[in-house]
Amino acid sequence: MSTTPSKYQSPPLALASDEPLTGTITDLRDAEPESTPVDPGWAVDPGRAAGRRPPLGRRFGYLWAASGISNLGDGVLLIGGPLLAVTVTRSPFLVSIVTAAVWLPWLLFALPAGALADRLDRRRVMMVASWSRAVGLAAVAVLVARGELNLPVLYAAALLVGVAEVFSDTSAQSILPMMVPRSRLGDANGRLIAAQTVSNHFLGAPLAGVLVGVAAASVFGAAGLCYALAGLLLLRVRGRYRVDVVSTRPMRTDIAAGLRYLWDHRLLRSLAVSSGLINLGSNAYFAVFVLWVVGEESRMGLTAAQYGLMASALGVGAVVGSLLVERVVRRLGAAQTLLTALATMCSVMAVPVLAPEPRVLFPAALLIGAASAGVNVIVVSMRQRLVPDILLGRVNASYRMIGMGGIPVGALGGGALGSIAGLPVVFGAAIALFVVAVIVVVFRVSPKALAAAERSATDARSAGTAGAGHDPARQVHRRKG
Repeated sequence: MSTTPSKYQSPPLALASDEPLTGTITDLRDAEPESTPVDPGWAVDPGRAAGRRPPLGRRFGYLWAASGISNLGDGVLLIGGPLLAVTVTRSPFLVSIVTAAVWLPWLLFALPAGALADRLDRRRVMMVASWSRAVGLAAVAVLVARGELNLPVLYAAALLVGVAEVFSDTSAQSILPMMVPRSRLGDANGRLIAAQTVSNHFLGAPLAGVLVGVAAASVFGAAGLCYALAGLLLLRVRGRYRVDVVSTRPMRTDIAAGLRYLWDHRLLRSLAVSSGLINLGSNAYFAVFVLWVVGEESRMGLTAAQYGLMASALGVGAVVGSLLVERVVRRLGAAQTLLTALATMCSVMAVPVLAPEPRVLFPAALLIGAASAGVNVIVVSMRQRLVPDILLGRVNASYRMIGMGGIPVGALGGGALGSIAGLPVVFGAAIALFVVAVIVVVFRVSPKALAAAERSATDARSAGTAGAGHDPARQVHRRKG
């Protein structure tokens, strides 16, 4: 659930506890006592959990470093790809295909990626995805260095990175509950998302601009090097990250089980629908927002440099929000924090439309970034806490397919609607979608509902519902939501 395409989203701190992991997934989960049904401050009661919080561990530090370096490669390609495309063609449609090729694999491969994450060792899936991108981009760099920079090469590179990212990010979100105590999932996700924001927006984007000016091949070479280093860092993450009971059913049956689990879980289903609506509206909104604020003929009259500062304000807000949200959760509870952040994010999106003034835009951007990152941290942590390990890959993939599906549809729809009916109509439609998204969450997410879902998830783990002979998609959450 995000106003911008969020990875890991899929994504950091190295502390103590570096003992080697040699046990099963059940051993890893037991880092946090299962006898505690609800983490104080998470589902129901405001206030801090008693006692010293367990450390995130050195393994998480390596995961964080790998995520940060991998996201640096993402940032270089997401900016460098379109910049190189405009040196080949001036067609807006042909240039837009480069970006679309990165996100399209979420619609095509998310469900199989989730099924594989629930069958294979998730760390190894991430390593293979990292090294596949490194090898593929090295080949692209060689082609470009030989003077073969053209649109098919750019499209192939974007598609390669997009497909690998689907498998890597799905496993990355699913591996975290195996690595850190469940009571620290919010802190871990906050640091991962902060690392993603810094690497993508503050490091990757300007680095891409420099590399494009130096040599086109260096864009792909630098990104490939980032992915190779990320794969090497993942080698230092010790342990076995495969679920205890691996399905032997046809993959289609497993995919259907993940979709059924998400659909039957009223709380997660509501969040998925809300996420899709928000991404649909926000991508339509931002697809034409530049026309509203940049240029002498715009309503706000910003320069391109000022627009860049606004984008930086979004990033700063996202970093602050992702790092601070778990402290707020421990005081107010997850449900209240989620509703507050979601309502803030959606309502503030109307401010630059109703009051198109630069002095209003920048504080609004900070708030939108902070609230959006806070929502992402809470929702990702919620899925990790409520879904059994045996289904987490498939449920994550199903959820993100719904959320990511709104990105290309919203961007294309916003541009088309803006051309036909004007920018205010686009903004009005987007804000209407935001209102519906908030209403969906308000009626389904409450401290009571979240506490009930948390207790059901804990009972299911304790009773071994996800063990052999059981179908969690049918059993786990008849009492949830």
